[in-house]
Amino acid sequence: MSDLLIMRGIVKQFPGVRALDGVDLDVRAGEVHCLLGQNGAGKSTLIKILAGAHRPDEGTITFGGAEARFAGPVAAIRSGIATIYQELDLVDGLSVAENIFLGHERASLGFTRRAEMNRAAAELLARLGHREMRPTTEVGRLPAAGKQVVSMARALSHDVRLIIMDEPSAALAHDEVMNLFRIIRDLTAQGVAVVYISHRLEEIREIGDRVTVLKDGRTVAVGLPARDTPTPEIVSLMTGRDVEYVFPPRPEPGAHDDRPEVLRVEGLTLPGRFADVSLTVRAGEIVGLAGLVGSGRSEIVETVYGARRPTAGRVLLSGEPVPAGSTTRAVRRGMGLAPEERKSQALLMNETVGRNITIAGLSTYSRHGWVDRRAEQEAADRLVRTLGIRPPDPSRPVRTLSGGNQQKAVLARWLVQGRRLLLLDEPTRGVDVGARAELYAVIRRLADEGVGVLLVSSEVPEVLGLADRVLVLREGRVIHESDARDLDESRVLDMIMEGGER
Repeated sequence: MSDLLIMRGIVKQFPGVRALDGVDLDVRAGEVHCLLGQNGAGKSTLIKILAGAHRPDEGTITFGGAEARFAGPVAAIRSGIATIYQELDLVDGLSVAENIFLGHERASLGFTRRAEMNRAAAELLARLGHREMRPTTEVGRLPAAGKQVVSMARALSHDVRLIIMDEPSAALAHDEVMNLFRIIRDLTAQGVAVVYISHRLEEIREIGDRVTVLKDGRTVAVGLPARDTPTPEIVSLMTGRDVEYVFPPRPEPGAHDDRPEVLRVEGLTLPGRFADVSLTVRAGEIVGLAGLVGSGRSEIVETVYGARRPTAGRVLLSGEPVPAGSTTRAVRRGMGLAPEERKSQALLMNETVGRNITIAGLSTYSRHGWVDRRAEQEAADRLVRTLGIRPPDPSRPVRTLSGGNQQKAVLARWLVQGRRLLLLDEPTRGVDVGARAELYAVIRRLADEGVGVLLVSSEVPEVLGLADRVLVLREGRVIHESDARDLDESRVLDMIMEGGER
């Protein structure tokens, strides 16, 4: 395969930050080239240069054998480069076809040719193996996987030769990821190149051909074979250190048996989501929920927190019933939730790190309706230091932080007043391997200090490595419960895929 894209010595400087410092990248036609690196390594800046959103300060870009300088996103698309960002830029109120052709609608004499757009959209969806998707469906009604398909169809609506995919599998279930991989293989068989960005190293082996690794704005490895490069080597390149043990040590089995219960769930039922779920979490214990997307994991956590109202069952916190359907009372009783989508469900992206940390406990610093700013600032400073949020600046806008540090800010919010129970839904989604290790250490330290933790994750190794005890879910029911040490990934996957207790 010939080189479709060659980037040499790419430099990008922002005020006070050298985001890229001489990056090289080669991508061949028809290959899946995986771009790896911790949050802050420069991946986002690099793909924004390819997408035409930024211009490099130094370096050269050759695309299709000719030197390229993209004046903007439209120029990049016209050259044959399309980007699918992790935060999909779709318009929920428009139809599938309208989203696919947004910005280059089929029109004549000022009128949109909707029938023609619908036919063309149907052809693109069929090319992606989704003939069942209707071009007239409103995008806001689609699940995450459906929206991902629409974004790919939009990319293919142009004469695209290179597609950049930024964390495309982050919100997908296992079978949806497999379908994504099928689509990618079909595209590369047609000669389309794919730059694939993911924090899930197991995906790199499954779909990748070659790997380039960035660290601190520099290229530390170019074109490594994806399937033959050992994972420890990739992790070492990404982090600059050998990561032998990602998960912190756990207490011995039975260490929590004499601890008081902080959470008891009895017969909790939400029709269509889960049924007759019972579980306990003791002080200092991390309990994990393992299951496929759609098994009811997140809905159970949301119901415990009061964001959903069950039709049966009850929730007790430290032996006292928590009124159903009231997040306010759950918080007052000592619960805290780090939701699945931190940017849309937890963080105030335009506010500072400090305000995001203290927002849930402002009453603590208020006197007669006035907020004691000094006390608020001191609390934010303390928690930034305690959780190792970087950079350690509470006045910095939270949107400028990496994913791992944003997640630390969400955790810090619930420690302002002290929590008895933390509910963590996908706590490391979109977080790189180095930052994951830091988050795991923070979660374990909180448990060691007596906080109970109920953990949900799509990644079975994460549940098994971090939790003390694991409940396996399938189709809304608990089918197995045991000490995490008694399980391995293949056994859990067998249970959640086949439904039998093993």
